[in-house]
Amino acid sequence: MQGKGLIVTIAVILGLICLSALAPTFYAYRIENRAEAIAGNDPVKYKQEIARLSKETLNLGFKKLDYKTAHDNEMKLGLDLKGGINVLLEINQKDLINDLTNYSTNPVLLEALNRTDELQKHSTKNYIDDFFTEFAAVNKEKGTNLKLADPEIFGNQGLSEIKFNTSDEQVKAIVKKKIEASIGTAYEVIKTRIDKIGAVQPNVQRVPGTARIFVEMPGIKDIDRVKKLLQSSAKLQFWEVQTIQEVGPYFQELAQLIATKGDSMGVSKKTNLINLLQLGTSPSQGAANVKLSDTAAVNKILNSKIAINARPSNIKYTQFLWGYKPEQSNPTNLVLYAIRGNITGKAPVDGAVESANVNYDELGRVVVDMQMDSKGSKEWKSLTEKNIHKQVAVTLDGRVYTAPNVQSVIPNGRTQISGNFTPEEAKDLVDVLSAGKLPAGAKIVQSAVVGPSLGAESIHAGMLSFVIAFCIIIVYIIFYYGGAGVYAVIAMIINLFFIFGIMDSIDATLTLPGIAGIVLTMALAVDTNVIIYERTKEELFAGKNILEAYKDGFKHALSAIIDGHATTLLTAAVLFFFGTGPIKGFAVTLGIGLMMTFFTSVLLSRVMIFTRLNKGKKLSVWTAASKNIFRNVWIDFIGKRKYTYIFSILLTVGSLVSIFTNSFKFGIDFTGGRNYVVKFEKPVNAAQVQKNLAVLFKTANGKNSSVEAKTFGTDNQLKISTDYLIDEASLKADQTIEAKLFQGLKPDLPANITLQEFKSADVDKAGIVSSTKVGPTVADDIKTGGTKAFLIAIFGIFIYILLRFKKWQFSLGAIVALVHDSVIILGAYSLFYKYAPFNMEINQDFIAAILTVIGYSINDTVIVFDRIREYLREKKSISLAGLFDDSISSTLGRTFNTSFTTLLVILAIFIFGGENLRGFMFALLLGIGFGTYSSIFVASAIAYDLLKGKGKASDEKLHGFTSSSKELPLKK
Repeated sequence: MQGKGLIVTIAVILGLICLSALAPTFYAYRIENRAEAIAGNDPVKYKQEIARLSKETLNLGFKKLDYKTAHDNEMKLGLDLKGGINVLLEINQKDLINDLTNYSTNPVLLEALNRTDELQKHSTKNYIDDFFTEFAAVNKEKGTNLKLADPEIFGNQGLSEIKFNTSDEQVKAIVKKKIEASIGTAYEVIKTRIDKIGAVQPNVQRVPGTARIFVEMPGIKDIDRVKKLLQSSAKLQFWEVQTIQEVGPYFQELAQLIATKGDSMGVSKKTNLINLLQLGTSPSQGAANVKLSDTAAVNKILNSKIAINARPSNIKYTQFLWGYKPEQSNPTNLVLYAIRGNITGKAPVDGAVESANVNYDELGRVVVDMQMDSKGSKEWKSLTEKNIHKQVAVTLDGRVYTAPNVQSVIPNGRTQISGNFTPEEAKDLVDVLSAGKLPAGAKIVQSAVVGPSLGAESIHAGMLSFVIAFCIIIVYIIFYYGGAGVYAVIAMIINLFFIFGIMDSIDATLTLPGIAGIVLTMALAVDTNVIIYERTKEELFAGKNILEAYKDGFKHALSAIIDGHATTLLTAAVLFFFGTGPIKGFAVTLGIGLMMTFFTSVLLSRVMIFTRLNKGKKLSVWTAASKNIFRNVWIDFIGKRKYTYIFSILLTVGSLVSIFTNSFKFGIDFTGGRNYVVKFEKPVNAAQVQKNLAVLFKTANGKNSSVEAKTFGTDNQLKISTDYLIDEASLKADQTIEAKLFQGLKPDLPANITLQEFKSADVDKAGIVSSTKVGPTVADDIKTGGTKAFLIAIFGIFIYILLRFKKWQFSLGAIVALVHDSVIILGAYSLFYKYAPFNMEINQDFIAAILTVIGYSINDTVIVFDRIREYLREKKSISLAGLFDDSISSTLGRTFNTSFTTLLVILAIFIFGGENLRGFMFALLLGIGFGTYSSIFVASAIAYDLLKGKGKASDEKLHGFTSSSKELPLKK
């Protein structure tokens, strides 16, 4: 056959590339298994064995491998398989704008920034784009006619490229370029910090077109430490400190206000502020000394609108900041400092650190020595000159690390931070300072944490479902297609090797949805073989010899295979561009799988089959049991379409009624919030847990936040969701929620469990095994992205079908069928989410499932349409209805086998793939089932009704007699 040499050459080259890429994974796995076999469950001995075995090397001929090299280059596993954390960091563009305007206090600018902050809560646009829109609106409302190049806006000395006559459009371009550069700097700083953490195989990526950075670190266990390091801007600032004499009268006034307006300030009117503050007892000369348990109440009071409006002029811009941690002499209290602020919010000293190192002071305490840059050194000298014998606070990211009295002028920029550090805390601080400061603050707007125990369970569940699905496919395809089925299995094994090898060679991360994508790819590989072999069977039944039958089978099947692969690849591309995290992994795996399936099942399989046939050997394409299945089957589909129309309309209307009356259970991907999967030692009552937690999750004004507890998988595991503190993205907010969760679940937890143990449950232990956080802005982006993805996929498929089949009637029939399938799936999720024993939330996994269904459903529709197109060219003497019936009937074998094998595979993942995939797979089960139905009874029927000639009633009577029916004119 033509091109045989090229195909074999490509296969060999691909094989060598994949072998080279996968060798480190196999070798590292082998070493770890040997170490585990010797060490058992002893972690110390395991490390010793790894160290001993690391001295060995494996000579592959083209390269040598040792354990460390292999471990560093093995296939990346996502956190859902290995445990760890991924976060989506968002750089604060408001900070960047303030910096570019030199902290201008122009009222138009300030109002525009405030409006942008509010708009961003529900906007999917970039902050800077919304800012320019709001600035123009405020400018117009106030009639100020300010230009962006005005000296009080962006026309300052810091932006020398902006002149007074620079147009607004030019200024926008310059500012966007500066912000883009700053985000690039933030990306490099984050990467440097992660390198210093020592994370294995981290994944750090910028999210194009946004101020966001995606970070994934599999295997990381100290989650709080990582969050702190990532969010710290390393913004080291030095401030003047106000004394208790300056702020004391204000505290006294607040104490009186609480007695009359406490409810509006978030506390009881009986709250004694003076007692809470313990005035005059602070050992560090701070403004107050507060019990850790009372800090939340003090924050509510000081941050309330009533308290802010009551401020006298001398503390109008004062910042009340907490100490970094309790002092050793008073471990149950935290010092509150009054920091002298100003209208701009800019610190007197705000310089970057050139170098930092861990040291010890004369008392043996751990300290951090620093050298500032030239700008910081000058500002530090000026500040110390003005504050001899006065306090100066050293803050990092809004926390006071130390507040010593200045004894003398410090001229050289050298200073020291002492903050009651442990050696580990001091090292982390040095790492953050050494990596450089972020150009603006960063907050975690989305995160997912998976404990190591859940990761191990996911690997087991994923591999189990993979093996079961693979065995099902092997047994079925060999049972149905005999010898040809063996070649299909060989091609499938090579396909799997290529998929894993290519993923590893391009440094892609394997996730649990990725494993599902690989399993689905196997089903698609079966589809490809089914299309080829069913067509080959038809040619054999037509009297052709085995060689001619296979040639024509491959030839005539090619167009349907190309169309099916192209439409599914289109949906994979849409998933990749609009999905995030694991969904991207699913899309990458599906895309690679589709391309490799075409290469192995069409091209390489063809080479193997014809190599055998050209030697004069036979190759069966059926078994005795399957030979005559679907042979000579003819069904009056078109004649029955009115009944199926009624059935589809009833299903669609029922689904819409359920959607509008029951709505959906939206996941936090769409609403924003936090999810926690918590494991217990024994079964728990979800309703009682929900009731207990509802009491604890209350907002500052005393209102209950949303809380839901639902059994997740087994009866000793709950999925707890809440929107409590959803607008707060700080580490402190995360810790507050985890503490309240621990408090509310304590009755069902082991008696001796600590908060730290609860936060990081290990194998067979109770506690949090995974958590997810989605901020409201990210939730809006996911909703918008999901809608766009669906519409783009639908439009893309419409255009593709139109171009391939040259008739809009086919395109419209296909699209109506896809919408029909989607509405029914949505209706099922709306109707059953309250009663299903597994997760039926509408989230981004569900969107991925819908898009996958669309890709697969259109694949099935294309098989039928391809035969209709063929018969339109070849059968000129039969009626249109008869032609449609012939086409559908002749492809029943393909339709059944492709759908049946895919349903078996998805059912295997649904049952054995773990709780995290169950909702996703249920949507696919519904979609494949109704997709098969709609390909025949909706897409084909609508295409027929749109194509048939008007007023041809005789067509309805003649459609069953395909050999003698008269030709009817088609609409153009």
